[in-house]
Amino acid sequence: MPGPPLTTEAFVLRHWPPTDTFQSFTVFTPEHGALRIIQRLPAKKPSAAHLAIDLFDEVNLLLEGTPSGDAWFVKEATLITRHAGIGRRYESLLNASSLASFIARNPGADESHGTIHALLRTAFTAFAASDRPDIVYLKSLYCFARDEGHPLKQQWFPALPEADRPLAIALINQPLATQTAAPADVARLLHRLEDYLRQHTEIHLD
Repeated sequence: MPGPPLTTEAFVLRHWPPTDTFQSFTVFTPEHGALRIIQRLPAKKPSAAHLAIDLFDEVNLLLEGTPSGDAWFVKEATLITRHAGIGRRYESLLNASSLASFIARNPGADESHGTIHALLRTAFTAFAASDRPDIVYLKSLYCFARDEGHPLKQQWFPALPEADRPLAIALINQPLATQTAAPADVARLLHRLEDYLRQHTEIHLD
C-alpha cells in the first residue's frame, strides 16, 4: 500500500538514469531534506499539465509514498522557477552541479533544512545570472559550513596566510556585482576552504 501523500516545495539536485517508463531525481525540501522522487514518463504526447522536471528546478510537488518507503511517486508537479540561465554557461553548469551534488551528499540536520533550502534558492538564482559562478560556489560552501555551526571565522580565517585574508573577507562579504578577484585567487581560497573542511569536519566533499 502507498504511504500518505506529501505536499512540498523542492529543488532538484540530481537526475538519475531513466527507465522506459520512469525518471527519478534527488530533491531537497525545506521540511524533509533530501528525498528520492520518481516521475512516470507519459506513454504518448504529454498533456499541457505534465511538467517535465529538470535539474535545478524549484517545484511544487504532490507526492505519494512508495510501499518500500525509500522513495516518493510524483502525483503532481508544478514549476515555481526554472533556472535556465545555468545551462547557458559551462562554468555555471559545472559549479551549480557541484553544489547540487554537495547538498545531496550533505543534507544537514533536520533543523537546518529550511536554511539550506534558502541557500539553494540564492545560489541557483546567482548561478543563472552571474558571470562569476566560481565565487557563487565559494560563498555557498562557506555559508553552508558556517550555518552548520563550524567555526570558520574563528579557525579557518586566522589560519589563512595574512596576504589572503583581505581577499577572503571581500569574497565572502561583498556583493557579486562588485567582485573583481582573479579566478586563480578564487580557486586558491576554495582549495584552502575545502582542505579545512576535510580536516576539521565530517562534511563530505567527494
